[in-house]
This record gives sequence, C-alpha cells and structure tokens, in this order.
Amino acid sequence: MSFITVKNLNKTFKVYERNSGLKEAFKTLIKRKYKLVHAVDDISFDIKKGEIVGYIGPNGAGKSTTIKMLCGILKPDSGEITIAGFNPFKDRVKYVKNIGVVFGQKSQLWWDIPVMDSFDLLKDIYKISDEDYKKNLKELIELLQLEKFLHTPVRQLSLGERMRCEICASLLHNPKILFLDEPTIGLDAVSKVRVRKFIKEINKKRKVTIILTSHDMQDIESLTNRLIVIGHGKKLYDGTLSGIKHKFSRTKKLEILYNNLIKTPEVENVTILKKEKDKILLEVDMSNQTISNIVKVYSDYCEIKDINVYNKTIDEIIYELYKGLNL
Repeated sequence: MSFITVKNLNKTFKVYERNSGLKEAFKTLIKRKYKLVHAVDDISFDIKKGEIVGYIGPNGAGKSTTIKMLCGILKPDSGEITIAGFNPFKDRVKYVKNIGVVFGQKSQLWWDIPVMDSFDLLKDIYKISDEDYKKNLKELIELLQLEKFLHTPVRQLSLGERMRCEICASLLHNPKILFLDEPTIGLDAVSKVRVRKFIKEINKKRKVTIILTSHDMQDIESLTNRLIVIGHGKKLYDGTLSGIKHKFSRTKKLEILYNNLIKTPEVENVTILKKEKDKILLEVDMSNQTISNIVKVYSDYCEIKDINVYNKTIDEIIYELYKGLNL
C-alpha cells in the first residue's frame, strides 16, 4: 500500500520578462510581458512506507517545486497528493507534525543562540512531551555525535556540524516522512560519510520514509536503490539504480595491458579511446560485442598482461540522459 501518492501533479509559474534599458523599463509600467513556465508537468508516482527514494534532476527541472508541494508550502495547479492520509496543502496544520525537512542551503536553527536553545524552542513549537523530547534528543545526539557543540552558537559551527544539527532538529518530533534537499552540500568527505550513515540508521530504526534530492550521485548510490529522474518538469525515469544503468549504459571501457603488440586489430563495435606503448583503452558497445571476444582477438596480436573493465558511473549515465534530452 502506498504511503505517498502523487497523481498528475502540475504547477505553472508566470515569469515576467523585459529587455534591458530605461525605455523598456517604462514600457513595463503600461504592459508587462510574461511567459508561462511549467515547473511540474503531469508527474505521478507512489512511495511505500519506509522507502528511501532519490528524486533528482538538473537545476530548474522542478525538484524543489515538487518538494514544496509535498511539504504543503505550494498549492498545485492541478493533480492530487496524499501523504499518510493527508492533503499537504489543505491539512497543513495537522500534516506538518508528521514531516521533517532539511534544506542544505537554508537553516531552521536560530543563528545567534546555542544549538540546545534552538532544540528547546522546537520542542515547544511542535508541542513535544518532556518524555519524548528527552528520549529522541538523547538518541539523536548519540547517533549524530553532537555532544561537543550543543552549547555553541549556530553561527560558530562548521558547515558539517551545522548540517548534523539541522538533521537532528528535523527529527526531534519523530516525523513519519523526512525531506532531504541537498543534505551533504559543501560537506567534507568525513562529514558526508557520517551524515549518510545516520540517514541509513534512522531509516532502519524508525522506518522513516525519506525523499532525497541531491546533485551528489554518491549520496544517491549509498542511500537508495530507487531513483526518480525529472527534467523540464516531466518524469523521465522511475526505477532502480541497476535498471537505469542497464537501460542507459550500453558501453563499457576496456583497458588492455600488453607486450609486443604486432598491430592494432580492427574489432566491430569497438572504439579506440587511447593507445600507449604498453596499453590501450577501448570503448565497447555491449549490445553487439563481448569482452571475452575482444580479449580473444587481441590475444592473437600480443601477449596480454592484464585487463581492466570499467562500467559507466551513475554520474556519467545521468549526464548522458540529460544531454540526450537537451537538459
């Protein structure tokens, strides 16, 4: 049974335009020109309870607009959203008690006061009982390792420390759904690993349903196996990571290290990318060729010392998907 249901969701914005110059500025006083931008165009999907879903797309694809509608901040022009039995916009007061939101570039903490004071204020805002607050706070502090800077003003924290506090703040009221918008943006490698590990643990422990938007494909690969890709407001793909790799990655790179290459053989559906004295890098169309066949052909022309096969990374696959659609 679906925990989150989105049907035929649409959102259009009016974007006003004018040419540069004083004359054009005066013209807009009489008549303003605008164009319609379809930020979200007939998108539908279902998400099960406890699922982690990567929701990705290039800048301007409609990710943030979708998330804002799922959070109840924006009202859709048309379509339906049902999350945990609520309509996010119509039932917003009751609904927001069930969600946690982390925007990587915006803070929900008070800048000039200690972190702990922000947590206490959020306790009152969400009307969390003393018992639940103490229990949740203790667990989150331990998991996120926040002890050292609980009494430090937010403005004095590093970005990694602040993001861990932001995630803690979003989970204090024990929400059923967590929206993570670029949660590791700007973080160093150590902080990224720590945040990813925590997200996995909290999902496993509390069965929190998580929607993750990120331009960092390592976030997506390490946290979820389901991917929803959008572009120009439309859904381009909804499925597993392995599925998108199979569907959009027909080529592999093959590196052959050799001795005494007599001559370079011509092999069908194989492109030479780079050739050096003792090795060659090939691109292989796997839909019409096999690695074993290429190795067999080359073994007739040289002594093969070693081979390395490189699959396309998810970054490369997503890039080609965007490029093919002029995104």
